[in-house]
Amino acid sequence: MSHTTARRRRFRRFLGFLLIASIVVAAAIIGTLAAQPDSSAARAIGGILQPDDADRPVTEADGVLPDGARLTDTGYPGIGKLDPALVQALGEAAADAADDGVEFLVNDGWRSPAYQEQLLRDAIASYGSEEEARRWVASPETSAHVSGAAVDIGPFDGTYWLSQHGAEYGICQVYVNEPWHFELIPEAVDHGCPSMHADPTEDPRMQQ
Repeated sequence: MSHTTARRRRFRRFLGFLLIASIVVAAAIIGTLAAQPDSSAARAIGGILQPDDADRPVTEADGVLPDGARLTDTGYPGIGKLDPALVQALGEAAADAADDGVEFLVNDGWRSPAYQEQLLRDAIASYGSEEEARRWVASPETSAHVSGAAVDIGPFDGTYWLSQHGAEYGICQVYVNEPWHFELIPEAVDHGCPSMHADPTEDPRMQQ
């Protein structure tokens, strides 16, 4: 499958997830549910626009994952280069989720700086400003994906299960507008997950 075809498939899938995200975010506002769509906005943004002709196309070596990737698919750098502590915690959660008939898929994991930079450029082109783009895509210097400390989990039932039980394993949602994005926060096991930021621009770690 060509990169163009794969990007178009991810974008079509993301349109469906946007509808789910809108419904779930509305539920969060009324206090019934935190938003839980499937795939990464950054991943989808990267599929909206083709990279500039002068750019090197990103590949699996940069962290691009095929549809249906699992935590056990460590041959893909996007999974194999994740923080081992995060993978262990997710593996424990995945085993318990499986008992409930729920499976985790990894839509995005580790990304190379080049991949992250391309996503940011595409987001700026799509949204029209760097300020708006950074609500969805971090810079390579600040991205938790580049450091291997974040995963984007799907499908919807996997995201929802982890949103409800992730704190037991030290795994938390971080951003309201990216409810598929999870990071390891070990203290959550004892104290629960901290309040989510509205988007990455409110995260002090992003202020670089």
